[in-house]
Amino acid sequence: MLTASMLAWLRCFEAAGRHRSISRAAAELCISQGAVSQQVKQLERALDRTLLVRGGRAMDLSPDGLRLQQAVHEAFHGVESALAQLRRPDGRPVALSCSPSFAMKWLTPRLSDFFRLHPGVHLAVRGEFHAIDQPRMARDELDAALRFDLGAYDGLYARKLLDEWLVPVASPAFLAAHPQLRSPADLRPEWLLHDASPWDGAGEFTEWNGWLAATGVTLDRLDSGPRFNLSLLSLEAAAAGQGVALGRTALVLDDLRSGRLVELFGRPVQSEASYFFVAAQEPSGPVVRVEAWLRARAEDFVRERQARWGAAAAVPADGAARRAPAASSRAVRRSASRP
Repeated sequence: MLTASMLAWLRCFEAAGRHRSISRAAAELCISQGAVSQQVKQLERALDRTLLVRGGRAMDLSPDGLRLQQAVHEAFHGVESALAQLRRPDGRPVALSCSPSFAMKWLTPRLSDFFRLHPGVHLAVRGEFHAIDQPRMARDELDAALRFDLGAYDGLYARKLLDEWLVPVASPAFLAAHPQLRSPADLRPEWLLHDASPWDGAGEFTEWNGWLAATGVTLDRLDSGPRFNLSLLSLEAAAAGQGVALGRTALVLDDLRSGRLVELFGRPVQSEASYFFVAAQEPSGPVVRVEAWLRARAEDFVRERQARWGAAAAVPADGAARRAPAASSRAVRRSASRP
C-alpha cells in the first residue's frame, strides 16, 4: 500500500537515483542532504533491499534499485504530465525569455535533457534582450526569464543562476597570423572585438576595460575595434579570424573544446554581472521544474568550468572574487544592445 511516508521515500529515492547524487537530489527537492539520505534509508529498510550503492564520492543503483527507479520515474512523470495539463488546460507552454547569446550557446544544446526528464512540461523559448519588469512580463505572458546583468529586480522573484568569468579568445588562424601575441601587453586596440553593451546600462567597453584593468594592462583608443550588439556576434567574428573577443565561459567553453576558438593567456577574470532566473512571482507548477532543471545544469557547468580552469575560475581562497572593475564613465552607453 502506498502510504504518505512511502511516497515521500520514493520521491527522494527517484531523485537521488536519477542524479546519482544525494546533494543534487536535495537541491532539486529543496530539502537537506541528510533528509534525502534518511528517506532513502527508510525505503531500503522497508523493502529489505539495497537500492543505492555508495562508494566514496561515487553512487550508483543496485539492480533492484535500477528497476525500482525506472518504474517510479515513469509513474511520477505520468502524474506530472497530467498535473501540467490540468494547470494549463489550454496547453500553453512555459514561456521563457532568454538573452539570445545564452539561449543559442548554452541553453539550446542542453534542452534535450530537459525534454527527456520532463516530457509533460512544454517550453517556448524566446530569444530576447529587453529589460524585464512586472508590466512587461504580464503583457508578454512570460512565465520566466534568463538575463545577464547585475540582478536589480525590485518586486520580482530573481535568483542568481550562474556567475560568469571572462577569457580572451581568438581563432587558430588569427593566432597563426599574429605570432607576437603572447601576453596581454601584446594586444592592440584595433584587434579587440566588443560586445557593445553586455547588459542593460553597461558601457560599450565595460568588459574589455575591466579585464584589462584586472590584468594590469592599459590600452588607449579602445573605440578603434569593431562593436557588436550581441555577444555571439563578437565571438563569431573572432572565430572568423577578425580579432580577439572577450568570451564569457558559458558561451565559449564548447568552442574551446572543439578548437574552433583558442583561449589566450589563461587569465579568466570574474565579471561583475551574472546570469539570473527571473519570474513575476515565486514559481509554481511546471515553472518550478524549469528552474530546478536550470540550476542542476548550471551546477554541472560550474564543475566543467572548474575542471578546465581550476581555482582560476573559482572564488579565491581569501573569499574575495576577482571581479572586472566597472567601465570608465567616458564609455558610450547604447541601450539597444544586449547579450
